[in-house]
Amino acid sequence: MVAEGELLWEPDDEVVASARLTHYLKWLGRSEDYEDVWRWSVDDPAAFWTSIWDYFEVIGERGDGPVLSGTMPGAKWFAGATLNYAENALRHDEGPGLIFLSEDGGRQEMSRAELREEVARVRAGLIRLGVGRGDRVAAYLPNIPQALIAFLATASLGAIWSAGSPDFGVPSIVDRFKQIEPKVLIAVDGYHYNGKSFDRSAAVHEIAASLPSLRATVWIPYLAAADEGRAPQQAEPVAAHTADVPHGEVIGWEGLRAEEGPLEFERVPFDHPLWILYSSGTTGLPKPIVHGHGGVVLEHLKALTFHQDLGRGDVFFWYTTTGWMMWNYLIGALLVGATPVLYDGSATHPSPAALWRIAASEQVTYFGVGAPYIMASLKAGLHLEGLEKLRGVGSTGSPLPPEGFAWLAGQLPDTPLGSFSGGTDVCTGFVGATPLHPIRAGIIPCRSLGAKVESYDPAGKPVIGEVGELVVTQPMPSMPVCFWNDPDGRRYAESYFDVYPGVWRHGDWIKINEDGGCVIYGRSDSTLNRGGVRMGTSEFYRVVERFDEIADSLVIDTGQLGQEGRLLLFVTLAEQAELTEDLERRLRAALRTELSPRHVPDEIRVVPGIPRTLSGKKLEVPVRKILLGTPVEQAANPDAMANPEVLRHFTRD
Repeated sequence: MVAEGELLWEPDDEVVASARLTHYLKWLGRSEDYEDVWRWSVDDPAAFWTSIWDYFEVIGERGDGPVLSGTMPGAKWFAGATLNYAENALRHDEGPGLIFLSEDGGRQEMSRAELREEVARVRAGLIRLGVGRGDRVAAYLPNIPQALIAFLATASLGAIWSAGSPDFGVPSIVDRFKQIEPKVLIAVDGYHYNGKSFDRSAAVHEIAASLPSLRATVWIPYLAAADEGRAPQQAEPVAAHTADVPHGEVIGWEGLRAEEGPLEFERVPFDHPLWILYSSGTTGLPKPIVHGHGGVVLEHLKALTFHQDLGRGDVFFWYTTTGWMMWNYLIGALLVGATPVLYDGSATHPSPAALWRIAASEQVTYFGVGAPYIMASLKAGLHLEGLEKLRGVGSTGSPLPPEGFAWLAGQLPDTPLGSFSGGTDVCTGFVGATPLHPIRAGIIPCRSLGAKVESYDPAGKPVIGEVGELVVTQPMPSMPVCFWNDPDGRRYAESYFDVYPGVWRHGDWIKINEDGGCVIYGRSDSTLNRGGVRMGTSEFYRVVERFDEIADSLVIDTGQLGQEGRLLLFVTLAEQAELTEDLERRLRAALRTELSPRHVPDEIRVVPGIPRTLSGKKLEVPVRKILLGTPVEQAANPDAMANPEVLRHFTRD
């Protein structure tokens, strides 16, 4: 075990002097003490976000309206301002526009001039299909260049982008896209993953058939082109595949980009919809979360520059699919002049080191993954090398235990690991790191600039040094503009403001230390409460998953208000491991010693897999519902899951 808070890395004078955050603080003329500047950024949000617009010289008209008016929910930012995300993303000239890698070894690099030309061509193609301001363009695409190009073209028109990954099931995609009535669907015939090809032609037919709003489907023969040894844009869809698509015309990518056109940008109001993201949709319809052009531009400029320390000349990688908000964050590299690395494939094929090898081969300067990949790298005993260009590593998706911090510090002693936590809801991190902060095991170094994060006790009062509800008590520009088809804002208000009026409740447990460092303990609606001792699930997983015999785990407390329940530990075993009496004894002893006697499970059960969302989050709440008697088919939407087949192994008895 590694002690929480153990010092692993400190910035030296050179790191501090060269940090982009340091440059901003000097430009600002304020204190260079981070906590002091953070306090100013949340106490005077209008002044802070105005400084972000001015410091980055955002392209657009700021207008003469108030920077901030109203309160949550419904706060308004930069009234009278107009801008366009794509215009700001395509303003830079230095370095490649994108780098694309596929699991099978394919590589494509596109200059910024080539990227602009492709965006202009696709923009012209969308106009020919009737797409204009406010129309929706839906994408069923992996993380390939066509996704980024089509998004930028859509944004340039003031149209609205929405994407789902082709590993999503048809009902899951239809549940998302049907709500927003897209005019155009852009889709691939399949994708590659873990050394295999997955044909999705039939899925595209079903999706298109369920969307009567479609005027056209752009069919990208991604698999067929690979079989022919050609780039996807050079292959036309096979007529036999597309003849039965029922709504509108069907064209190929080449047909969409066939004609040249001017690269122009429709400047839109600050809160004009840019894209629609979705909640996981594991229960009920996914919530369609609308973000605006202005909020995303300002937030991503701030976050990527000051918290990831990214700028011109940097190469930015984050392992993601188009169905996770980290794709939207990854492509924000263009806003700061960095190069995004797009990757389509498995994180562990052909070996557990696959992503680290990408970082080495592409001389990545900032490398981001989900916390489980770091822990898997630790368990696999990887030795990292060839990463001399790497200046930072990011981790998100779930809490990273102190052992993960310590392993990376041992492998890359000069490279700080920044753990971040936020969400799809704001498309950024509420809490994270900066180059100015020391890195301590298990600790997220700071609250993000402009994010007034607090920890509330059960009485709704802010506390320091205690675990409480993660709340945000001042508006942020990248909070949702609205939910789609929620005209009175009721669904939006119920999602975040139902517990504390006027205060955003995010649904995580957090502890904020005296120095501003934070620890996330998991979802607050799946907490463990044993004999009055409340504990986040992340601490439990830290103990259990340290065992080599345990590949994954899930802990559920079936207790209800005023009624003690059973504590059940589900484990997935590593290859060739068995749940022996000795392993059970060691597990229980570790939990008793390192947590408390109350947190020794009543029962340990072996299951073939732990249910996760498509973005990799453990499904604690739906499993708890099943264990309390909710039928499996009502507790979770299988099409929103990565492995729905494992749910049947979680039973009440």
